[in-house]
Amino acid sequence: MTVHTIPLQSKNLRGSFSGSYAPVISVRSGDTLQITTPDIQWGYSKNKGAAYETYTPAEEEAEPKHPVIGPIYIEGAEPGMTVEIHLERITPGWYGRNWGGGAANWQNDAMQLSGSTPAQLDWVLDREKKEAAAVISGKMTTIPIRPFLGVIGLQPRGHDVYPTPPPYYTGGNIDCKELVENTRLYLPVEADGAGLYVGDGHAAQGDGEVSGTAIECPMDEVKLTVTLHKEMDITQPYAETPDSLITFGFDTDLNIAAANALRDLVRRTASLYEIKQEEAAALASAAADLRISQVVNGVKGVHGILPFHSIQRNT
Repeated sequence: MTVHTIPLQSKNLRGSFSGSYAPVISVRSGDTLQITTPDIQWGYSKNKGAAYETYTPAEEEAEPKHPVIGPIYIEGAEPGMTVEIHLERITPGWYGRNWGGGAANWQNDAMQLSGSTPAQLDWVLDREKKEAAAVISGKMTTIPIRPFLGVIGLQPRGHDVYPTPPPYYTGGNIDCKELVENTRLYLPVEADGAGLYVGDGHAAQGDGEVSGTAIECPMDEVKLTVTLHKEMDITQPYAETPDSLITFGFDTDLNIAAANALRDLVRRTASLYEIKQEEAAALASAAADLRISQVVNGVKGVHGILPFHSIQRNT
């Protein structure tokens, strides 16, 4: 078990997913990665007085989107296996930004804000107080922060170039605010070596990510451990947070996304508590939630949450 530090350098960054990209590093099951990630605008400032450095993809890409570290090659990973990502530490930088209105897109059309003058909020992040502060219409405004990574994913099958915005069933731009520190995310392998990509730091986000952006921030440190489960064959991501089971569904149709998240939630609840699926459906209806992860990436996301603490079973 080895700890690998991947420095924030252009040679380690991509703006899309492709099986043809050379790995930035090769790791083994059980290895730990320590990573610094840039903000959504491909930049990074270490502290309030430091220079703002900008980065570019490792090689020319037609339409680079989210800056992500990767691909990371996991030795022995083959299609039909599962990679577990244990998010041990997620430390945001000192600043973040997000935007609302302006561009013609789904969410702005829905809010009747397409073509308006866009607003940019500049946030200062206080990691000790766990809050973000920004001046909005002349008044200082604060909200709690709950840092997570918007993009954690494996390479989709084949050698095509995949854009980063839509989530895939190998993960990617899941944009689920529940994937905080001490979460274990399970992803299905579809390519030899798995091809792990990590990035898109968020200091805070509401369910739906309704403007199209969370508080987009760099991450000073992301520490994660990868474990390869050779005998575990899953078809879509799921996660175990410190207090909940999380399942996911993705589709351009929100109903189908919800159905996929619900189906996996019921199956996993039945397995977890050793009950029938019909009983699990009734239990989930009483104790679980279906939430919209995001509606702004073309492919919409839904996640199901079953809080472990809400269910007590006699042994």
